[in-house]
Amino acid sequence: MASEVAAPVGTLVDTNVLVDILTEDSTWYAWSLRTLDNAAAAGPMVINPVIYAEISAQFDRVEDVDAVLPPGEFVRAAIPWDAAFLAGQAFVRYRRRGGAKRSPLPDFFIGAHAAVIGMRLLTRDAGRYRDYFPTVDLIAP
Repeated sequence: MASEVAAPVGTLVDTNVLVDILTEDSTWYAWSLRTLDNAAAAGPMVINPVIYAEISAQFDRVEDVDAVLPPGEFVRAAIPWDAAFLAGQAFVRYRRRGGAKRSPLPDFFIGAHAAVIGMRLLTRDAGRYRDYFPTVDLIAP
């Protein structure tokens, strides 16, 4: 299956890192900000529709989301069809291991996107990504 849109190779930024910065989380703010800055220095920072949706839940207006995730700083990349398939396959493995959720988790779409495109993934929640997407280069504590 061919991918619809190719994203630039860069760093896909997981929602939890962005939330740490937006909320100035007492535990993770410094690590998340420093690591995001390092990732930005190394190349494009990328978000996808899942990450955008998760962040947008904290705001009432799309303009406010765009202000914290400016398109000039965060490349907006579509999730390729190949990644959607891989997310579904990861979800099947999750369910077979006893996972309780009834629909694919956002992390599966995010991890599959990074895996298919070959992007690094900046996250502080590396466990599920290591289990289901072992080829992804993780930037994690």
